[in-house]
Amino acid sequence: MTHKNHSINYIEFPLVDNAATKAFYSGVFGWTFQDWGPTYISFTGAEVEGGFNGQDAVVAGASGVLVVLYADDLEATEQKVRDAGGEIAKGIYAFPGGRRFHFVDPNGNELAVWSEK
Repeated sequence: MTHKNHSINYIEFPLVDNAATKAFYSGVFGWTFQDWGPTYISFTGAEVEGGFNGQDAVVAGASGVLVVLYADDLEATEQKVRDAGGEIAKGIYAFPGGRRFHFVDPNGNELAVWSEK
């Protein structure tokens, strides 16, 4: 893998429930996972690599950083999030350039999904 200087290279989220996290993100977004022990999993399939870390018992919360994913079909993705047990924090709303919604994953992490108008 070639790394680009000063680029975002990896994203790490707090992990509370390994099995629920893998089921949620693989079911909704098609991500695949690698276990690195019982408290750490990494993921691929999101156009940036990342992981979920439960090693330090970090609690998810309002960090001020919002990871935003893209979906071709916003309504279908919102329904997949609901069906997988995700909590919708903000329903679909318009903003300049598109529409989006926010959800909370099984670990308490808030992310958003957007789509063009």
